[in-house]
Amino acid sequence: MAISDLAAPGDNLADKPTRDYNRAPDGSRQKWYSSTIARLVMIALCLLFLMPLYWMVNSSLKSDEELNSYPPTWWPHSMQFSNYVDALTAMPFLRLFANTAIITLASVGLSVVSSFLVAYGFACIEWPGRNKLFYIVLATLFLPFPVTLIPMFDLYANLGWVDTWLPLIVPHMFGSAFYIFLLRQFLLQVPKDMLDAARMDGANDWQIAWRLVFPSALSAITAVAIFTAVATWNDFMGPLIYLQDTNKQTLSIGLQTFKQVESQTVQYNQMMAASFMVVLPLIILFIVFQRYFLKGITIGGFK
Repeated sequence: MAISDLAAPGDNLADKPTRDYNRAPDGSRQKWYSSTIARLVMIALCLLFLMPLYWMVNSSLKSDEELNSYPPTWWPHSMQFSNYVDALTAMPFLRLFANTAIITLASVGLSVVSSFLVAYGFACIEWPGRNKLFYIVLATLFLPFPVTLIPMFDLYANLGWVDTWLPLIVPHMFGSAFYIFLLRQFLLQVPKDMLDAARMDGANDWQIAWRLVFPSALSAITAVAIFTAVATWNDFMGPLIYLQDTNKQTLSIGLQTFKQVESQTVQYNQMMAASFMVVLPLIILFIVFQRYFLKGITIGGFK
């Protein structure tokens, strides 16, 4: 509602025009119908994508008998919150959670710093051949993961890093092609006059990058941090290949181990409870930082 629509003291409300809420703000009924249909379609798609999460929570609260009943129920008849307690005791959840958190935090820090520095070099510093080299970096996006799997394993085995967290953390020191691309596109919006003015004042590129550009690009950096956190937290292949000691494994492997241990009598309700507790930190992370995340992946958000 606009301020002008508010009634001032002494105004006759009967003289003020009433808005037809079945029309768009410009009075067009066709635009109102189009907008309403688009919103209904988006709501339906949101519900469709939320269905797996709902079904996971729904299954985690059911008893064994209700879980195996047919047809399946859309809401548990009696909520079994004890499934969450049983899931915590069925596997070393806290230890796996701590391992995953350490690997994720280290990966996020290294990935953000390295990707930002490389993107700054491609976007804010003029040097010969930078565009050609950027295209080469971008081409690595199309390199399939299985192609690098065996060479990377041989490399880490020769370095003695197998069965340690190093193969899961150290590669983030060299940045990611996708994150570099995302940050470069964002940093290309940095006004050249601002960079030139800082250089004329005596600031070097290191000072410009960290004191001037980095604070202004926090939304894009937040997006990169969230992308890295989600990818590392959910990573299954990396820990499966490089970690053999059960004390060093992560939550994704813990869920698989939970399934193998109970392979004869699989407790799906406990497994769904453990799965929900695994994804809950990522849901909270996205809810807290969603404003920065959406702004960071939108071109034109630099200020």
